[in-house]
Amino acid sequence: MIKIYTTPTCVYCHSLKNFFKEKNISFEEIDVSKNEIAAQEMIDRSGQMGVPVLDIDGQIVVGFDKAEIVKLLQIKE
Repeated sequence: MIKIYTTPTCVYCHSLKNFFKEKNISFEEIDVSKNEIAAQEMIDRSGQMGVPVLDIDGQIVVGFDKAEIVKLLQIKE
């Protein structure tokens, strides 16, 4: 399962979501600007206050780190 912690104004979040849609990869989007509990969960798990933060089956990726995401998901570029 993939969770993406986002905000509506985050350019990198939009790019990341578009990348997943292009690759037909499903994800759960969590808008931390509207969910304080999720925001705190994101901070606790990643140590980061900025978005995007991804949780890929328990592996945390901070930012749109395409190389790390491709590696973790074992997808072809």
